[in-house]
Parts: sequence; structure tokens; C-alpha cells
Amino acid sequence: MTQPFRTFLSALVLGFAILSVAGCASTDTSQAPGEYMDDSVITGKVKAAIFNEPDLKVLQISVETFRGDVQLSGFVDSQDAADQAVRVSETVAGVKSVRNDLQIR
Repeated sequence: MTQPFRTFLSALVLGFAILSVAGCASTDTSQAPGEYMDDSVITGKVKAAIFNEPDLKVLQISVETFRGDVQLSGFVDSQDAADQAVRVSETVAGVKSVRNDLQIR
């Protein structure tokens, strides 16, 4: 191989490597794969914590997590139930904040 071709090939490989790493980085509206997995774990733990509360109906509460910020939505029977769902969610490891979008019926 000639020197100019090696230089070109090295630059090409380096360019692909940089693009690969940049493609895995998170932005304001998307997550890197590791962040997504962390949020999935937090969501599962919050759902389990709500499920373990006998006064809460877990099937009526939806949980979504983005970068540790949990959003609760759905329906509850009272303001006390909504407050309890928030309190339970806040105790889960990894939860940074809880947004309460629960509706009372």
C-alpha cells in the first residue's frame, strides 16, 4: 500500500469511529442506550412499589421515566391516592423528580 492510501484509509476509519461514538451520545430529547436501560429499571421499580401499596390500583396508573424524572398519569379514586402514589414513587432509588398528572375520578 502506498502512503497516501494508508493515510486516507486511516482517516476514513477514524471518521467512522467518531461518528459511531457520536451516534450513541444522548441529546436533550433522546437517550443513550445506557440511560434508556436505567430509566426502564426505574419505571419497573416504581410500578412495583405502587403495586405493593394495597390502597393503589396499579392498573389505573401509568409510569414513564426520562432521565430519572418520573411521570405518573392515569386515574385514581382520591387526592390521597394521588399523593400516596407520588410519595411511593419518590422513595424509589434513582428517581430525581415525580410529575403528578394523575386524574381523580
